[in-house]
Amino acid sequence: MWLRSFFLILLSISSLSAAEKISTSEQIHNGAVAFVYHRFGESKYPSTNITLEQFQAQLDYLETHNYTVWSFSKIVQAIQMNKPIPSKTVAITMDDAYYSVYTNAYPMLKAKGYPFTVFVNTDPVDKGLKTHVTWDQMRKMQKDGAEFFNHSLSHDYLLQKENETQEDAKKRITKEIVQAQKRLDEELGEKRLKLLAYPYGEYDLQTKKIVQDFGFIGVAQTSGPLGAKSDMQALSRFPMAEMFAKMSGFQTKLNTIQFPIESLSLDTPMIQNQNPPKLVITLEKPIPQISCFLSSGEKIDLQWRDKTSFEVSGSKPLQGEREKYTCTAPAPNGKWYWYTHLFILQK
Repeated sequence: MWLRSFFLILLSISSLSAAEKISTSEQIHNGAVAFVYHRFGESKYPSTNITLEQFQAQLDYLETHNYTVWSFSKIVQAIQMNKPIPSKTVAITMDDAYYSVYTNAYPMLKAKGYPFTVFVNTDPVDKGLKTHVTWDQMRKMQKDGAEFFNHSLSHDYLLQKENETQEDAKKRITKEIVQAQKRLDEELGEKRLKLLAYPYGEYDLQTKKIVQDFGFIGVAQTSGPLGAKSDMQALSRFPMAEMFAKMSGFQTKLNTIQFPIESLSLDTPMIQNQNPPKLVITLEKPIPQISCFLSSGEKIDLQWRDKTSFEVSGSKPLQGEREKYTCTAPAPNGKWYWYTHLFILQK
């Protein structure tokens, strides 16, 4: 279970105080939290589904505890422009534009008056697949505060594959991004801000450069809060599905802020020469009681180099398509620092 040992420690976390604006002199705290969902009330897909009871409970919690729900694009623009964000601000996002977004999530969000953000892979929509929403349904949701952004053309991996040259990968990735954006602009109107959510949350350095060169902001699925330290080509969101949707875990994630990270030793999630990879994190100031974990919740080795720099490494080679190192520590005002670093094995 995801970070089981960590969450047991956090069950006693108190709720945040009433929302208030944070001054620009406190940019480390001037952030928000975004959640990413996929399916709603589709129990046959437990790894990407959230039950309607879980989702309703989360929405009710946000309402009764006075959270501010902004669209994802509004949060991004506030970070870009260094504008204050209310201290309890949340974004609700969905990837893939499955039909249950329209039939199940949309009515629940509309009842609360909450905006939401959907990242669309356009091929299934253009093919009229019944598993996905239609352009007309998207236009209807737009009128009630929904916004729609790029999730590629076909939901292919947007990174170089093992059997590809770098140039072939660039052509394929560019086509996936540009053609999907063309269809979104044609059907839903052009937007000043261009956002791209990476399929499977995966990217490499070439992908990030393509995204940046075309004027897009990149959006990942790597757990963590948003704020002044965010990478605008790999914005973090907390994945939310049945196994991660217990209220205690939801509350914990709402209560996170960014580590004051000065630098990282690794600039790509791709595992290259060293497995397990060694990650060196340098902080702007000393922070005590840092612990780091694998996705399974297994605690991993952390060694301090000096008062503000430490290295993290697993005890054995990472397995599977992707893995994460997640580091946490108690923060001021009952909050928790949270940073997650994604690792991807070559496709």
